[in-house]
Amino acid sequence: MSRAFVKEGDGSLDPLPDLPISAHPNYVTPSGLADLQARLQARQADLATLRARPDRLDKLPEAAAERDIRYLEARLRSAILIDPAAQPLGTVAFGLVVTVADDGGRETRYQITGEDEANATAGRIAPQSPLARALMGAQVGDGVTWRRPGGVAELEILRIDRP
Repeated sequence: MSRAFVKEGDGSLDPLPDLPISAHPNYVTPSGLADLQARLQARQADLATLRARPDRLDKLPEAAAERDIRYLEARLRSAILIDPAAQPLGTVAFGLVVTVADDGGRETRYQITGEDEANATAGRIAPQSPLARALMGAQVGDGVTWRRPGGVAELEILRIDRP
């Protein structure tokens, strides 16, 4: 191969592109805030370990850690803490846990959490999700319509609790 087509550099990498930051307000629960802080500390420790390696030829892991740190710092700067303990239990709101029943009577619990702590398999949903938007503001006994890709589901609010 001709050396004319090989880019030779100084061994450094261009910074990796930043991770996308949501345009929505960054509401977080106390546990979500603690998780962001713990993730930041872990990535900072990872970066220190990577920089201490005797053989630092591969700079990509360092660049990835730096990118993750920038993301986590931005999310912490924009965090709006909402404590579920301060939320009234009369209506579904951010941070609260809501138990719903579908048309078949199957009960499911959801907690409306920040985007960074959302995990659908664990029942934690982001406030911008179609389900959270359908639930927000509802009261026990209310029926809500959840418009989802697989079709419309009717849910009844059974309970509203704190986590």
